[in-house]
Amino acid sequence: MSVSVRVPTILRPYTQGVSEVSAEGATLLEVLDSLDTSYPGIKGRVLDESGELRRFVNVYVNDDDVRFASGLQTEIKDGGQVSIIPAVAGG
Repeated sequence: MSVSVRVPTILRPYTQGVSEVSAEGATLLEVLDSLDTSYPGIKGRVLDESGELRRFVNVYVNDDDVRFASGLQTEIKDGGQVSIIPAVAGG
């Protein structure tokens, strides 16, 4: 099942500058695995050493924050969209 993934500027060096790429998977974790196969190293920028979402990275599936859904097990339907958004802090 194919989904589109919006890639933030900070991660675009992994995707050769492309802002939106395709990946396969029925859950967010499967999509991240697929991304890492096509764009090695990108998964390590989204997940921490324990395999959880990094604290300052927000991920949305079809505009829903996965932290309030099923996290990495959030289901994604064919044609769905994943958005990776780095958190912005400061003032």
